Amino acid sequence: MKQEITPDLTHITGSHEVTPGLRRRLVDCWIAVTNAGGAAGFPFPPVHDGDVVPALDQLLGRLHPLRTRLLIAGFDDAVAGWVVLDRDPFRLVAHWGTVHHLQTHPDFRGRGVGSGLMRELRRVARDELGLDQLRLAARGGEGLEDFYGRLGWREVGRWPGALRFAPDDTRDEVLMLLDPL
Repeated sequence: MKQEITPDLTHITGSHEVTPGLRRRLVDCWIAVTNAGGAAGFPFPPVHDGDVVPALDQLLGRLHPLRTRLLIAGFDDAVAGWVVLDRDPFRLVAHWGTVHHLQTHPDFRGRGVGSGLMRELRRVARDELGLDQLRLAARGGEGLEDFYGRLGWREVGRWPGALRFAPDDTRDEVLMLLDPL
């Protein structure tokens, strides 16, 4: 087991904060995670720049201090992982946030990067955005329920057979909640 170490955490609230070098490292991380089998938004590896760059640019374009945050874990210049927190501006549901794209670069797995990102995301949601709860959807069959469960999340439902990766590989989408923050 690799030693758990504390990465540097960076909060990004606008695309203007992302340098070309950081953008490249975010793309490289997302490609490495996906091509290693990670459930980070691209279900059909392999992926390349042409797949990931437009998706990252769209995500960066949504960043806003009050609605969408990007949290990045790093060691020196390396991006070890990242996660996105979205808050819906619609008043009826503005008290909760949605977590997207949690990922840890394969070179940094087993070192507490994902857990560290999720703990910081919880703090940001509660203390900076004033949210009451967080939601996420996870790919079934990957053990993600256990990972999130160790961080205080609970399963609140499933969409049975919602995700079809191949004719013989259909999985549930697991709905999870963190409440209270």
